[in-house]
Amino acid sequence: MGPGFVGGKLQQGGHAVSFLLGAALPTALLFLLASDRLGEGLSTISTSWRGNGTTTAALQVADTPTAADDRPAPAQDHEVEFAGLAELLRKVATEDRTVIMTSVNEVWTRPNSLLDIFLGGFRDGEGIAHLVNHVLIVTVDAGSFRGCKAVHPHCYLLEVRSMDMNRAKTFGTREYVEMIWLKLSIQQRVLELGYNFLFTDADILWLRNPFQHISVYADMSCSLDNSKMAPALLDCENNVGFYYMKSTNRSVAMIKYWRAARARFDGNPIEQVVFNTIKHELISDLGARIQPLETEYISGFCDFQERLDKVCTVHANCCMGLNNKVNDLRNVAADWKNYTSLPPEVRKKGSIKVTPPSKCRKSMGWT
Repeated sequence: MGPGFVGGKLQQGGHAVSFLLGAALPTALLFLLASDRLGEGLSTISTSWRGNGTTTAALQVADTPTAADDRPAPAQDHEVEFAGLAELLRKVATEDRTVIMTSVNEVWTRPNSLLDIFLGGFRDGEGIAHLVNHVLIVTVDAGSFRGCKAVHPHCYLLEVRSMDMNRAKTFGTREYVEMIWLKLSIQQRVLELGYNFLFTDADILWLRNPFQHISVYADMSCSLDNSKMAPALLDCENNVGFYYMKSTNRSVAMIKYWRAARARFDGNPIEQVVFNTIKHELISDLGARIQPLETEYISGFCDFQERLDKVCTVHANCCMGLNNKVNDLRNVAADWKNYTSLPPEVRKKGSIKVTPPSKCRKSMGWT
């Protein structure tokens, strides 16, 4: 077992507010407002994939029996539940069947909003321009689908006929929480179809290839809000706005367990709160291998890193408000451009000044 796979008992803490405001909220807003080294197959992802897709699907979730082991998940035809998804995955996936996934609502797809910043990260990042060809953007309404198609070829319209989308825009409603959990149902389908995925919130700026920090031995590699919050990394609060899962029977069982655990909580629990409560159960009951991703490389505003020579991704977590996210992520993007324009010998000195996320900090009442 490698250094990132930590067992032990779950340590209870009083961080529920942090879950909701600092981490789970960015994932939620994607629907509303609107990473040991991985093998060469991931760290040198192919650039030769082509094509685009236009699809719709109804929200129909059917359980499929599967053993909790690391055998490849059996490929299944789920076209009935998620029409066109299998076809689109074949076009978007890398040679080793990996897909980068994100999700947006209409507001995020507007010009100069978060989707533009997200896609710009691949363009301006260090050797990651080809990865954008393997990004699948899930949209949840016609407006976000149109906005996505205007700037990206691989967009999937997940049509939720059984839900009032207007009510889903109101924080705390049943529809709101259902939209948060909807992410897991389509990810389960992706795994069952035999594809690995890296889910990334759209309020994350990519600077370098994060796959180099994801363990090939892990069933799941997940970001943290702050890697200094507990003695053991796995006891820190995970942020499910950025995580990789390998397509195996065990990973499918993990998502099923995760989704089923929701019923044990009172009220309308956010998926991140549930995951952080049950992750040690996933390890003990299913033998899950979970790798926490340190904020030195997979960073965010909760634990902001100024080492641009190391950081791969920057997440606008611990931030309230779309305008605040956009403003501070733009500042990071500008600092990155300044950094990459410097001669290599100057970069090594680390003299570039990084702008802290001031508006986001203010939005959270931080000084």
